[in-house]
Amino acid sequence: MPHPQTKIHRMFELIEPIATVTFSQVVDDSFLAVGMRNYWDGYFAGRAAPLGAAPAEVVHAVFYNFAEGEVARHIPWVWGKISQREAIAVRERASADALRQRMGELAESADLVRVAELATRAAVSAPTEGRALYAGLRALDVPEEPVAGLWHAATLLREHRGDGHNAVLTVYGIGGTEAHVLMALALGMRAEKFGRVQHLPEARLAAVVDGLRGRGLVDDAGGFTEAGRRFKQRIEELTDEAAAPAYDVLDAEELDELIAGLEPIAAAVETAGH
Repeated sequence: MPHPQTKIHRMFELIEPIATVTFSQVVDDSFLAVGMRNYWDGYFAGRAAPLGAAPAEVVHAVFYNFAEGEVARHIPWVWGKISQREAIAVRERASADALRQRMGELAESADLVRVAELATRAAVSAPTEGRALYAGLRALDVPEEPVAGLWHAATLLREHRGDGHNAVLTVYGIGGTEAHVLMALALGMRAEKFGRVQHLPEARLAAVVDGLRGRGLVDDAGGFTEAGRRFKQRIEELTDEAAAPAYDVLDAEELDELIAGLEPIAAAVETAGH
């Protein structure tokens, strides 16, 4: 029997803070120390490295939600400073350090090995078809150390879900910038205040919002219409459905055990990150 979608979504909520320690200051500092010019150099080097020496156009397509030309400011420049293998190693080591710091005493818990094992079983069992970034990560070795292994598993599960999310957005005709506008509105924020798109030219961002308004998703005040809220919810539901196969390898008791094991870790990581 398939797992309830509420539990699939709960897994997303729990793995997100664990995986995204990779975007923290600890990792940024580690990439700056090996020659990256800024945060985004390290971001693209670390996250794109499993794709190999892919050109900016391919990274842009796989990452999906960056404005045109953003990736090309960093790829392939970063590959003149660091190899893909080195970038993967820097990211893994620094992400594990960041996670260990935020977990505190939980990093030494006797239960951590079991949590990492369950998460890894799910993370390496999902289908790779149509999921380029997830497939690239799957080709990497799984770290043996439990904290690093948990971060790696969470990252695999996050990117598996993310690849599926991009597919859903494509089906519904939502481009990368539009996806960020919808995210901003879901967070109760006007699009022009959202960090990921606020740098865009005012006219360009206004045209994106106008396009969503023309579809009945955004109201005159720049917020969600009721149809827009339902639309965003439907995208999230379909994304969860696409993420579900990763957990088929676990039985109901194992998934409950994994959720229970991740909850204090995710809570500690989120608290430490604020």
